[in-house]
Amino acid sequence: MKGQKKTAPKNRDDLKTVVRMLSPHRGSVLLSLLFGAVYAGLAILIPLLFGQAVDALVGEGLVNFAVLNKKLLTAGALTLLAAAGSYCAGRANNRIVCRLTRDLRRDLFRKIQALPLSYLDAHPHGETLSKVIADVDQFADGLMLFLTQFFSGILTILGTLAVLVILDPLVALAVFFLTPLSLFVSRFITNRTKKYFRLRAEKRGELVGYTEETVSAIRTVKAFGQEKKRLSAFDALGEDLGKATLKAVFYSSITNPATRFVNALVYAAVALTGSVGVLGGRLTVGLLVTVLGYANQYTKPFNEISAVLAELQNALTNAGRINALLAEAPETPDPESPVELGRADGDVRFEQ
Repeated sequence: MKGQKKTAPKNRDDLKTVVRMLSPHRGSVLLSLLFGAVYAGLAILIPLLFGQAVDALVGEGLVNFAVLNKKLLTAGALTLLAAAGSYCAGRANNRIVCRLTRDLRRDLFRKIQALPLSYLDAHPHGETLSKVIADVDQFADGLMLFLTQFFSGILTILGTLAVLVILDPLVALAVFFLTPLSLFVSRFITNRTKKYFRLRAEKRGELVGYTEETVSAIRTVKAFGQEKKRLSAFDALGEDLGKATLKAVFYSSITNPATRFVNALVYAAVALTGSVGVLGGRLTVGLLVTVLGYANQYTKPFNEISAVLAELQNALTNAGRINALLAEAPETPDPESPVELGRADGDVRFEQ
């Protein structure tokens, strides 16, 4: 419990940092959300049309071709429009991330120029360089994944659940009761992923800093015969980074299989409940096809969102490190009207 109390405020601070970084690009963000909503809304309608098309196949020699053709053509048109919405959302997201990356690196470089020498002496140059290059890259990758999949995934989940409630409340009830299990699994894994991604970023910064320090002073290292000592320290740092990376990658990689297992349970519950509804005359075969399509559509975003949350933890970690550098106090500027000392007599004494 203590660890969670400490982590939650840190997560909120890092999230506020990301929101602040995105604020200059709010127009592009709103455009991305709009196109994502268009994609999600159209994608929700398509399974319903396919189910109605199946119901048009009422029996041998009794196919209602007028309804069938209309539903299939409409589904095809909506598929093309959804693809266009997804493409436009992707273009908007690329625009956001590329411009944000440019602005962050410019601001970081400007901040380095204004930092006092005391900071530059106390922090390895390689660690500072890692924040400007590696941390910004990893933050951009995580943010891109978040913008691309998170919002549309949430809309798809909510919209699909609403349609299931309208089509068959019993199926929606089965889905609703199994949803918390997927959320629990995802939260359990991401809480642990956050810690290891943060540790990996710190160890990577230490390794880059040590490497830069050694390479820049290689003549001194060779002059004093410190090659073996420096290599031993480098190996130790590399081993620490490897362990942290292994744990971070392990927890992030089991997110998708774990949620897929839960989603398979949801699909099975929908198939069982829907089949009973068909046998009891509550559902048609076309509606069963529709609810099965919605079950698959409902569970798919959970896999994507789980992967997004794992990457988001990494992005938040890097955002925190970037913000820490940007928040450093700059060197105190010289006063505009400095006091003139006039004539100064040098008087240097060595006492005791």
